[in-house]
Amino acid sequence: MAARSGEGQDCRSALDSRTLIPSRASARGLDPWTMSRVLWTVWVLGAVTNLSKEEGPDQASSLSCDLTGVCDGRFRSLKSIPSGLTAAVRSLDLSNNEITYIRNRDLRGCVNLKALKLASNRINAIEEDSFISLRSLEHLDLSYNLLSNLSSSWFRPLSSLKFLNLLGNRYKSLGEMPLFSPLTNLQILKVGSIDSFTELQEKDFAGLSFLEELEIDASNLQRYEPESLKSIQNISYLALRMKQPIFLLEIFGDLSRSLKHLELRDTHLNTFQFSKASIRETNTLIKKWTFRNVKITDGSFSELVKLLNCVSGVLEVEFEGCTLDGLGNFDISDMDKIKNIGGIETLIVRRLAIPHFYSFYDMSSIYSLTANVKRVTVESSKVFLVPCLLSQHLKSLEYLDLSDNLMVEESLRNSACDQAWPLLQTLILRHNRLKSLEKTGETLLSLKNLTKLDISKNNYVSMPETCQWPDKLKYLNLSNTRIYSVTRCIPWMLEILDISNNNLDSFSLILPRLKELYISGNKLKTLPDASFLPTLRILRISRNIISTFTKEQLDSFSTLEALEAGGNNFFCSCEFLSFTREQQSLAQILTDWPDNYLCDSPFSVRGQRVKDTRLPASECHRVALVSAVCSVLFLLILLTGVLCHHFHGLWYLKMMWAWLQAKRKPRKAPPRDVCYDAFVSYSEHDSYWVENMMVQELEHFDPPFKLCLHKRDFIPGKWIIDNIIDSIEKSHKTIFVLSENFVKSEWCKYELDFSHFRLFDENNDAAILVLLEPIEKKAIPQRFCKLRKIMNTKTYLEWPTDETQQEGFWLNLRMAIKS
Repeated sequence: MAARSGEGQDCRSALDSRTLIPSRASARGLDPWTMSRVLWTVWVLGAVTNLSKEEGPDQASSLSCDLTGVCDGRFRSLKSIPSGLTAAVRSLDLSNNEITYIRNRDLRGCVNLKALKLASNRINAIEEDSFISLRSLEHLDLSYNLLSNLSSSWFRPLSSLKFLNLLGNRYKSLGEMPLFSPLTNLQILKVGSIDSFTELQEKDFAGLSFLEELEIDASNLQRYEPESLKSIQNISYLALRMKQPIFLLEIFGDLSRSLKHLELRDTHLNTFQFSKASIRETNTLIKKWTFRNVKITDGSFSELVKLLNCVSGVLEVEFEGCTLDGLGNFDISDMDKIKNIGGIETLIVRRLAIPHFYSFYDMSSIYSLTANVKRVTVESSKVFLVPCLLSQHLKSLEYLDLSDNLMVEESLRNSACDQAWPLLQTLILRHNRLKSLEKTGETLLSLKNLTKLDISKNNYVSMPETCQWPDKLKYLNLSNTRIYSVTRCIPWMLEILDISNNNLDSFSLILPRLKELYISGNKLKTLPDASFLPTLRILRISRNIISTFTKEQLDSFSTLEALEAGGNNFFCSCEFLSFTREQQSLAQILTDWPDNYLCDSPFSVRGQRVKDTRLPASECHRVALVSAVCSVLFLLILLTGVLCHHFHGLWYLKMMWAWLQAKRKPRKAPPRDVCYDAFVSYSEHDSYWVENMMVQELEHFDPPFKLCLHKRDFIPGKWIIDNIIDSIEKSHKTIFVLSENFVKSEWCKYELDFSHFRLFDENNDAAILVLLEPIEKKAIPQRFCKLRKIMNTKTYLEWPTDETQQEGFWLNLRMAIKS
């Protein structure tokens, strides 16, 4: 199977040509650094290939390894560690299998192994020297197996180990000899189990001079030797899981001078009793105490208060997912002596459950303990009211977070009463039940020092035209409040405004002091007007429907330092693409450039990064292209006109049209449609002879002839071409009065043209030629080829100038018409 870039490759990947690769690389003249990389890659692939060849058939596909030596064998139902592992393996993860035993030879070849993960198997035994070759190992996870005994020989070679997890096994203690003394570089250690681990001994953690984090699952702890944890020096964090607080004070005493953060998990403090005699050190190094998933009663809460009051140095107390199983009936007999519970400045309460809340007492008995508290966080605890008296006792409070609770405007008014929270600077009311911006602002007017207000994720929807806010307010968060427009309700003195993830389609507020504007996730089509925001430094306007922005727009923000505008529907026009390519400093301003800037249109480049998009020249020079095409067309038309004029092209077009018109007519008109004896085609210059001589001789003869003359018989309003065609069609004969004027007449040409197509082509004698005056044949245009031919082959009547011969002319003409 071939290697897959970015993924693990099957360990069976065999490269039979691996010995050929170096010679090919050399032949191509690669530099030494590239050559070394090629050789390393070939060595790794060869090692993995050998590994696959040495495995049994059932483990042939047990591992997936990439070129860096990271091998993944999780969830493969392995019964043992795959054989043939080599120095190419850097990380090996065999978690969640069915491995039961680790042999000496299993990991012998993994001399470069950095991480070994064997969690959630069934390992019950490890041979003494199984890890002897793992001197580079830094991460070892043996958690949740079946180890009932731990041996110091396992860890003796692991001088580089930094992380060790032994949680969830069956051992009762950490053995008779110190296990971890060889692990001089160990930083994180996890030991114990929920059921079997019962004992902590004084020698257990000897030698751990660099330990930073320690997690002990002592849920079923039954024996604790004094000073078992005192050997640990300068540890930052201890997570202690224990069901009962039997040894809590002893552990606290041992760690008070070396531990910074103590976390107590899953403990029932209902039996906890504080004894001042058990606390030898009152000046503790512990700065933070966390209670996670701890059950507290009224009595145990009082005992905790006594403990915290006795020791100094604790600055922060956190309750995470705890349960207060009581009625608030705190019995603190010497309350007058407890002033500030050890100097605690930060109190954090998250997801607090009070089963008997509706029977809960007034907590006024502990209000006095809060005088020096500066930061309070109460999240996701269904708080709907902070009593006014409590607010007034919080005289040092600077930060208050009541996120994800049930606060409404009426209860907020009671909480922010007169003289409440006098030093409060930051108030977070995110995700409560607030609905009126106007009422919220009025309620907080009493907070004279308030500078930061977060009221996001409330259901405000609309915004009034004007509002009142505390005078010192600098930061306002209105994100995720469903508002669809902004008004002058927004305080003009703001320096930071967050109105992201709303329904805004425009932003036109004048905020002369605003430095940061967060307006992502709305429906804006363009950047805000820079003249309204003269001091703006940071603008985040991603995930709107902006299609483009220009250099002029960016330059108008004279103080702008960072712009985040990705995730918009960019129209990748030539101008926009040219702008992004020309601005070399764009990446310094656009914090999410270039990955979040994708083209939405044109469709041909949709989904491409703006930085990588290139449009064809026809798209980017459309005006020039259209101009060029129009110029070429104009020249072609002009040339065509010149050629048509020179070669009588217009005449041929007219002839073609006449011919098409004639072709639509029947080949021969029915006898009943013949209305005239003859249609006379003549030039206007010859009208006197036609109208005063021919008409008199023919129409006044007995019997008279009926002639069709265009002046008299053409239908008014009808197209002249149709009149000519219809007149010839409805006439028995067509008389052409030929003269120099006839040859020059356009309409005579039409009539003669039609005769070409309609009469002469039918091989009949319907045409009568009358030569009114002598015409030289060369005067007849070449295009009248049939007329020239007829004049050469057929007889025509010639008008005599001698009056004695004119009677014979008229006789011959009458006979020709009758024929």
